[in-house]
Amino acid sequence: MAGYLQAAGHELVVHTRTKSRAAGLLAKGAVWCEAPSEVAARCEVLFSIVGYPADVRSTYLGREGVLLGAPSCHTIVDMTTSQPSLAKEIAERAGQLDIAALDAPVSGGDVGAREGTLAIMVGGDSEAFERIRWLLERMGGTISLMGPAGAGQHTKMCNQILVAGTMIGVCESLLYAARQGMDQNAIIGVIGSGAARSFLINNLGPRIAAGDYAPGFVVDHFVKDMGIALQEAEAAKLSLPGLALVRQLYVALQAQGGGGCGTQGLFLALDKLNGIG
Repeated sequence: MAGYLQAAGHELVVHTRTKSRAAGLLAKGAVWCEAPSEVAARCEVLFSIVGYPADVRSTYLGREGVLLGAPSCHTIVDMTTSQPSLAKEIAERAGQLDIAALDAPVSGGDVGAREGTLAIMVGGDSEAFERIRWLLERMGGTISLMGPAGAGQHTKMCNQILVAGTMIGVCESLLYAARQGMDQNAIIGVIGSGAARSFLINNLGPRIAAGDYAPGFVVDHFVKDMGIALQEAEAAKLSLPGLALVRQLYVALQAQGGGGCGTQGLFLALDKLNGIG
């Protein structure tokens, strides 16, 4: 994602917890910073994408965080899938420093990131959004302002709820095909072009058929996302039994050692449940 900004001619200052992850950007001229606060002191627009809400909190509000240093940036954009309440807290703290804050989680997985076609769902001030929209368009194909601070995260929760329900359908469908002795790729070719077509069956289905469970988006992070959605639903007195069931199946996959698999690894948990694998 940062590479698309760099390729468009923007000067980057970067920080990652593991410096080697930034090697490609550094080789092309990006400047290394030792902490998030240093990045904030040297850039105009700051983008972040980390793992968990605790990482977001540390990045922005920690001892060497973006908002506790001397930031020179006018806009911060957190693209992590995180808690709506935390997005609101960061926006409030940023506002006290006259910095605009947007929450902008993404969807599209490794394919969308590589191809620059991510869906980016944004919460925050409309003027700030319009000011940096052209930068978001370097990374994504669908860029949408969904409402005030936290609205981007709520939209991502809707996305993850749908992904969870679709993912169990994909896995059960292909598990059924395997049990019946059918060619899974042939099945995908047919149902992936009809009413059951989806990104997941057409992109992750072939990986399942090939026994490829390498991550585009890891199970550990997906379990985190579903947990956030369930917490938000409980706070709203909303029951989501389908999501709760799928999350428990993914937790079972974690218990089997599959937390580092891609989300298509759910097939392994169902496979074991049925005594096939």
